[in-house]
Amino acid sequence: MTEPSQRIILLVEDNEDDELMTLRAFRKSNIHNPVVVVRDGAEAIDYLFIQGRHADRDPDIQPQIVLLDLHLPRIDGLEVLRRIRSDERTRTLPVVILTSSKEERDLVEGYQLGVNSFVHKPVDVTDFFESVRQLGMYWLVLNELPPQKRKGT
Repeated sequence: MTEPSQRIILLVEDNEDDELMTLRAFRKSNIHNPVVVVRDGAEAIDYLFIQGRHADRDPDIQPQIVLLDLHLPRIDGLEVLRRIRSDERTRTLPVVILTSSKEERDLVEGYQLGVNSFVHKPVDVTDFFESVRQLGMYWLVLNELPPQKRKGT
């Protein structure tokens, strides 16, 4: 089993303020996992599928969770989720939609596509920090993940 401190978080977020608040909330909650930040859906796909500018990264080190915004440049979050769920290599990867969207259709489509959780970003900073702390504690400490498949297995 991967140690919690080695579990990588992939944060897919185009808003720098939300990125900084998320990273600060992790630090304040003593969640010191490595965080990889990508700014749009196309870069998220490249990172997850080890292509494009991420083609040289270690394929054996996959994120343990993806925190996915919906409204992203180039490829939107629901399309990223669709691609994650359609590929055997990433099908079981935990994905949490963390968004400011209040659209019911985003919620419904996210669950139809197989999201593990859908969380609205609270406007209040204290509430935002608490939401991120709880997400981190659950997905990185309490939740048990399926074993990762190695190349050639």
